[in-house]
Amino acid sequence: MDDLIYLDHAATTPVDPPVLDAMLPYLTEQWGNPSGIYSLARQAKQALEDARQDIADVFLCSPNEIVFTGSGSEGANLALKGVAYARRDEGRHIITTQIEHHTVLHACHLLEKEGFAVTYLPVDEYGVMDLDALRAAVRPDTILLSVMTANNEVGTVQPLGEAIALAREANEEIVVHTDAVQAAGCMELDVEELDIDLLSIAAHKFYGPKGVGALYVRRGTPLIPLVQGGGQERNRRAGTENVPYAVGMAKALTLAALHRDERNAHCAALRDRLLDGICADIEIAERTGHPTARLPHVASVTFANVEGESILLNLDLHGVCASAGSACSATSLEPSHVLQAMGVPVHRARGALRLSVGHGNTAEQIERVLDMLPGIVNQFRAMAVV
Repeated sequence: MDDLIYLDHAATTPVDPPVLDAMLPYLTEQWGNPSGIYSLARQAKQALEDARQDIADVFLCSPNEIVFTGSGSEGANLALKGVAYARRDEGRHIITTQIEHHTVLHACHLLEKEGFAVTYLPVDEYGVMDLDALRAAVRPDTILLSVMTANNEVGTVQPLGEAIALAREANEEIVVHTDAVQAAGCMELDVEELDIDLLSIAAHKFYGPKGVGALYVRRGTPLIPLVQGGGQERNRRAGTENVPYAVGMAKALTLAALHRDERNAHCAALRDRLLDGICADIEIAERTGHPTARLPHVASVTFANVEGESILLNLDLHGVCASAGSACSATSLEPSHVLQAMGVPVHRARGALRLSVGHGNTAEQIERVLDMLPGIVNQFRAMAVV
């Protein structure tokens, strides 16, 4: 659709043409099972290991520390549950934040039912975790800390390095996981510099295919696999690996790292234009998230006393794809848990709008959205007043 304006890149991204080109041979010609011993299988195995090396090169780790998964959600579940089950005899206390993606929160809720204690750290009005609360929360029996690198709804980047240093000062045995799904395509993530133990990503957030992810697992990190069966992924995740998708993810991540600066600059300029234009032309609009420590592609705003769902439906009628927050909770009528944790009033949280740009968006598209959005919002504002 030539007239389509796609502004939901935080939900998913289109597959870049070079990524598809890299995948195709392993869907058509070199389709062997990488666990076999004959030449067709060895070709697939080599492609898989090359992809593992490419991903390790981006995160500056050993390829043996990369585990292929079926999604970012699977990677986060493997990290949290795998460590919790492996260390349950050492302690049963876990720390995370109130604004994590639901995959982390729901995993923690399940672990609570199994006898683990979880502390959910508060955040400030910008969505930044409370470091003092973290310092107070760490206990001798704390086995795991999970903090997202950057928030998927409002774009706030967390002080991850500072948080990890603080936690390890209080308990040097603590294992640390970060959900980097939203950040991996636009931030440099050196796992050694961050001193991180586990890091989960999903290819479809950085112009790779859906249905594949990866989990970095620092050598020596205790981890019980969630899927039993064969010995794939060094016994950390059973099941025949998705070779073409792993190849696509590696290609997409390599391209993201290679073009990071220019893509970030392009997206940040469009994001700022959206935020400035919306807040200048719509008096009931307020931006959310940190003003500077934020992802380059996420513009998040709220409108007082206007339903975000109505705005989204009307934007769709005009050929604009956007969201109210996390794609995984798009069907929920409840206000965003992220905005609630940030203290955003319900009458504003229900009017949330997330516009997330990509490297394929243009300045002309942004101006078209800024031209149409005030009329849409004011229409529902007038209805609310009546």
